[in-house]
Amino acid sequence: MSSILTNFGAMTALRTLKAINGNLMDVQTSISTGKRIGEAKDNSAVWAIAKTMESDISGFRSIEDGLALGEATVAVASAGAEQIVDKLTEIKELIVSGQSENVDHDTIQQDIASKVEQVQAIISAAQFNGANLLASDVDGAGATSVGVLASLNRVGAGGAVTTEEIVVNSVNFESNLDLASNLTSITDTASAATALTEIEGFLQTAITGAAALGSSSARLEDQADFVGRLADSMQQGVSVMTDTNMEEASARLAALKTQQELAIQSLTIANQAPRLLLQLFQR
Repeated sequence: MSSILTNFGAMTALRTLKAINGNLMDVQTSISTGKRIGEAKDNSAVWAIAKTMESDISGFRSIEDGLALGEATVAVASAGAEQIVDKLTEIKELIVSGQSENVDHDTIQQDIASKVEQVQAIISAAQFNGANLLASDVDGAGATSVGVLASLNRVGAGGAVTTEEIVVNSVNFESNLDLASNLTSITDTASAATALTEIEGFLQTAITGAAALGSSSARLEDQADFVGRLADSMQQGVSVMTDTNMEEASARLAALKTQQELAIQSLTIANQAPRLLLQLFQR
């Protein structure tokens, strides 16, 4: 049945054209923004997962910065500890030389005193951003260690988030290497023998502390590398879920433009149909 009041063909063609225009707009938006899923309405489930992962990625990037600060703090302390080991070794050499009878013990003691002052100066100066892992009071507020945020752990999708820390303890050279008070002054071969036993103990303490700081430094470095790789992998996962596949979008855009042209032609033909009814009434 044909009607001059209702054009069913035009209605169908118009509905088809609107749908095509809507799809075309979606494709153009995804191409211009680079996001296939940029809003919750595009795909609420994937959007929610992506936003949760993006928040975790931001957290891991912040953790990278914190680990870098922790690495620097430990690196300064480690460098100081290694330098102290070198100075203690030099002091040991001087003490060994004092074992002989025909040496100037006063001069040797002066050299030792100078190096002891150097050790104390290194301990005081080996701080980074106010934290000194060679001191008894790491941060000036009574702390004996430095905690570095190392990771975020999420339990299930959208679940609770917990944190993990790497704790680096002070080696407390300030108290453990108090050479000024606990190292015997060399005045003769007997005092040199006593000092040798004492410096050997100090040297082992320094070596143990330096090794501990080196181990902590390596751990922080490894964790920073892991966190960086993890954040990159998560970023890649979000990209796969939400970013526009440009090759696919290009092909779809071309197809939709063709469909749009055909739909416009179909609507034009449908709009001309009522005019054909006039021929039925011509004589």
